[in-house]
Amino acid sequence: MQELLGLFKLGGFVLPILILAAIVALAIAGNRLWVLRRGRIAPRDLASRVGELVDAGKVQQAVKVLYENDTPLARMMLVALQSAGQPRDVIKESVEETGRHEVAHLDRYLNFLGSIAGVAPLLGLLGTVFGIMHAFAAIGMVGAGDPKALASGIAEALITTASGLIVAIPSLMFYRYFKGQVDTLVLSLEKEALKLVNQIAAGTEK
Repeated sequence: MQELLGLFKLGGFVLPILILAAIVALAIAGNRLWVLRRGRIAPRDLASRVGELVDAGKVQQAVKVLYENDTPLARMMLVALQSAGQPRDVIKESVEETGRHEVAHLDRYLNFLGSIAGVAPLLGLLGTVFGIMHAFAAIGMVGAGDPKALASGIAEALITTASGLIVAIPSLMFYRYFKGQVDTLVLSLEKEALKLVNQIAAGTEK
């Protein structure tokens, strides 16, 4: 514990900022891991169940299933059903508008996570600069013959550099992973919702 406190003091004012950034990044990662699960976004059997009900003419029952489900896919499909009777292009536009709102929710906090990944190395570099400045200040005061006078400045430079990379690398990996996850889920949402749009449009034309 004493060693950790010692490292914390040696890290200068930049290290607490990096620790805070790490905590925020972990919180965002945990939140997105929980939110971006397929079962919470696009349940696998929902589209087929609703499609079967619509084919059977049980539209009200399909609406009830969607209301009870309350997922992004359910909300997009619900808009499609509520727009039934309109031209296909109008239904599709309504679904796409709802989809844009849902995508914004899926992307929530990810830009901030990406910003942490980009800023953390710069904060580490800033700490490195201040550490070197402190080392040169010590040389100016006691000369270069006393290595102990240089130790704190060099330690600050190394600690903040390492801390910046430790925060940035996992943050960037999480950011890339979640962005890919969102893209995959969005494609799935669009595919399933478009199936229902085509189904409704075909039923209207009959």
